[in-house]
Amino acid sequence: MSDILFTNARVFDASGAQPFDGEVLVQGNRITQVRRGRGEAVCSAGTQVIDAAGAFLMPGMTEAHTHFAWNDQPTLASIQMMPPEEHALWCIRVAKRYLDMGWTSCVGAATAKPRLDVVTRNAIGNGEFPGPRYIAGSQEIAHLGGLGDMSLPHLPFEELSFAHVVSGPEEMRKAVRMFAKYGVDQIKLNLSGEFITGLPAELTPFSDEEVAMATAEARRLGKRVAAHARSAESVKQCVRHGIEVIYHASFADEEALDMLEANKDKHFVAPGLAWLVNTCFHAKDYGITTEAAAQMGYMRELEAATETMHEMHKRGIRILPGGDYGFAWVPHGTNANDLQYLVKYAGMTPMESLLAATARGGEIMMRPNELGQIREGYLADLLLVDGDPLQDLSVLLDAQRLLAIMKDGVFHKAPHVV
Repeated sequence: MSDILFTNARVFDASGAQPFDGEVLVQGNRITQVRRGRGEAVCSAGTQVIDAAGAFLMPGMTEAHTHFAWNDQPTLASIQMMPPEEHALWCIRVAKRYLDMGWTSCVGAATAKPRLDVVTRNAIGNGEFPGPRYIAGSQEIAHLGGLGDMSLPHLPFEELSFAHVVSGPEEMRKAVRMFAKYGVDQIKLNLSGEFITGLPAELTPFSDEEVAMATAEARRLGKRVAAHARSAESVKQCVRHGIEVIYHASFADEEALDMLEANKDKHFVAPGLAWLVNTCFHAKDYGITTEAAAQMGYMRELEAATETMHEMHKRGIRILPGGDYGFAWVPHGTNANDLQYLVKYAGMTPMESLLAATARGGEIMMRPNELGQIREGYLADLLLVDGDPLQDLSVLLDAQRLLAIMKDGVFHKAPHVV
């Protein structure tokens, strides 16, 4: 592996500072020099020099709410109906799609079958297929009759469900131990309802005893816990029981916000704004008109989430991009829309949104001292962009404008050199 020098670049280092003209030297899989100006980097013979011609050099992005197994279909039932062989191939293809779009790290928010995320993570890690750095999630653990329980009275088969269904603390203990045995990195709990399933988003079905069992077992086994938590009470359960990754949090009330603020260094919130926005305004081709979305409750939830996210942002609670992509009207690969939604619906500046996708990404990936910034000693996950995302975040939606994509010091997409 030869050394690689990016020169004549507009460097966004994700420290919070404004971009600067400079050079970045990569040796092996690490960034070893970051210099302002041009012509100062100390290179060895044979170094590959990439003249960025003023293009925007930034860290690779992190998607905090990834469902590789969701198969871009219009129904939840179709997720689990895909046979396991095809489903594994789907996940591998989708992982590449994320890397193709500049997402060099992803957090698995849940998978559809017990080992899909683990197999995908391992295949990527072993170099068998291209994909992002990946935190493998479990299936969603749901209560009987809850979000993800797709079984019917006349078809009472657990295999119909994309969630693993439990009742009571001991079944919860067994589920956590099973997923730990399978090798997941993160356990996912469904702590609230979801309007599209007919369950109110404000519903909080799990008892504190069940949640306490899940978190205690996960900690004992060295696993992190994440939660689908739209209701105010479910967000409070997350804080009470130390669930680090909170998905949605739309209906967090004043008490929940106070609890999160008091523990803001312990929690991440990925609100899933793309799901809300697209379900409200861009799903009519799949039978969900704006009127239908309002009747289900999504317009009300989007209004609540907008107010909640603005308040969280003011309080310094960590909000990251991750929009529940993988449905027909929220397809994989369009994830950079979340950066614009964080500006529009959470009150972030473009700079803050880009930092949420980079520096904050290193934090949620549990590698804050080596991932998510352009700094000496950090892992060389880099994007070279034609355009300035700080002026127009939508450039990150155009694969053609991602001139180069580097992960771990290796080009996934090499720049065209004239």
